[in-house]
Amino acid sequence: MRGLPPAARAYVLCAVLGTLACVLPALLGSGTPRAAVAMLAVLYLACELAKVCPRLGGRAPAGIGAFFPVVLAAVFLLPPSAAALVALPGALAGAAAEPPAAVRRAWHGAQQALAAWAAGVTFALLGGPAALGGAAHPGGAVADFPYVMLPAALAAVVFCLVLTALEAGVLATAERRPAATAWRAPLALSLAPHCVHGLAGLMMAVMWRSPYGPPAALLVLLPMYISCWVFAQYHHERAAHRSTIRALVQAVDLKDRYTRGHSERVGQASAMIARELGMAEDRLEVVRIAGILHDVGKIGVPTRLLRKDGPLTPEERRIIELHPEYGHEMVRGIGFLGEARSAILHHHERVDGSGYPYGLAGGQIPVLARVVAVADAFDAMTSTRSYSRARPVPTALGELERCAGAQFDPDMVGALVRAIGRHGWHPVVTSDEELQVIPQSAPAAAPAAAPVRAPAPPPGLPGLPAQNGDSRAHTAAGGATAGPGATTGPGATG
Repeated sequence: MRGLPPAARAYVLCAVLGTLACVLPALLGSGTPRAAVAMLAVLYLACELAKVCPRLGGRAPAGIGAFFPVVLAAVFLLPPSAAALVALPGALAGAAAEPPAAVRRAWHGAQQALAAWAAGVTFALLGGPAALGGAAHPGGAVADFPYVMLPAALAAVVFCLVLTALEAGVLATAERRPAATAWRAPLALSLAPHCVHGLAGLMMAVMWRSPYGPPAALLVLLPMYISCWVFAQYHHERAAHRSTIRALVQAVDLKDRYTRGHSERVGQASAMIARELGMAEDRLEVVRIAGILHDVGKIGVPTRLLRKDGPLTPEERRIIELHPEYGHEMVRGIGFLGEARSAILHHHERVDGSGYPYGLAGGQIPVLARVVAVADAFDAMTSTRSYSRARPVPTALGELERCAGAQFDPDMVGALVRAIGRHGWHPVVTSDEELQVIPQSAPAAAPAAAPVRAPAPPPGLPGLPAQNGDSRAHTAAGGATAGPGATTGPGATG
């Protein structure tokens, strides 16, 4: 425990001492049903070992509590002190994600034992043991349904609350996290799963007390294991998706150092727009991924063009403008991207039909592409590059509103304005010191140095913000481009 702060050491020590006080009555008392305790403890231990065994499901994510139904069955079947004793072997044998392993295992054992004891006390106070009944109960009464579900549900909730509270306490003492933050997020995520575990534990307890005995209770574990295995596969698939996206973004960042962090912020702004528009949660994730990967095609653009210090020739500009098609080809075979692929291909189209690569106009442009186009231009205007300075957020939003209907979809611009007005703009942090994001409360933007001035945009659309977000500053009209140090009007992007 040397690596832990003194407060965290004291906290863990108190939890361990509390656990000893909880289990001593079961260890020393003569009325403890030792055979049932041993059977349930061995069963929980075997289930937890199966989680770390590669052949038996070791791919399950750590900490998902896949076999808490066994502990909760012990809560319903045994006295509180005996239920706490059942939780110890499996918790102590669980995998420790980080060192010190011994301290982490001791903490997990104490955490689960205290939660089981508190849940057992709750179940007993609400008359749960009498309501459970069963052939082994005096008088041979059957379980009192549906009343028995009330103490069982409340016991499962208490189990979850104690686990979460103890976890929040150790995070607050060891990592100095705010207690409210450390408590609320895990509780919201774990309450529903623990209620499901409580229902499975109640099924085990009813079967255990039935004339068929403990062997029948084991049948409950099979569907529970299958559901947890499916849940684990889902998490591994999500992790693989995130790794794929991260690798693609890192490849772009390595090639174009001036846009490092840009992809994540475009994904963030895209999600804000989609949420304001009322898109479903599953589509929000697709929009965010589209924003993150919108510039992945720059991997196919020669690095000398992305980092060129002077103006681009028309031929060089045409090469850079191929990056949406390069990106679409790169991700076309990645099935989970779905609708995001069309956003990658069309995020440089303009609603007036003068964009690229296909010159689509208005409703011809996919919805997600119109979302990403606005998010891309917004981040480009509010980010500082080596050749252009960031603009304050209100200025950038005003520029987007001025260009709505010609370059951008007015609905998407309005959604971003409303979202930032309600929540503010708090961009994701990047460790790249070359790139800074202007804060929302920034004063008027400083004038950008402009040793080279690009040609003005055509009449009628003065100063439209470029919508590419590349590390080359394009004019809004798709005219001549300028390299670092050049400006192209109020909407120059980098």
